[in-house]
Amino acid sequence: MDGTSDAWFDEELAGCVLADERLSRRLGRLLECMAGAMGASIPLACQDWANTKAAYRFFSN
Repeated sequence: MDGTSDAWFDEELAGCVLADERLSRRLGRLLECMAGAMGASIPLACQDWANTKAAYRFFSN
């Protein structure tokens, strides 16, 4: 990822306060996956079952 994308993620997540640091890290990874596959379904963007399952667990929280 280039520096511009990293700055974008940092800016978007700066105001995000979640109850658990692990959720904050998961949100960052989820945004990174989704940004690489705009408009794609969650399974397609996440590319494997473990990441897809983690994304759905995140949304259920």
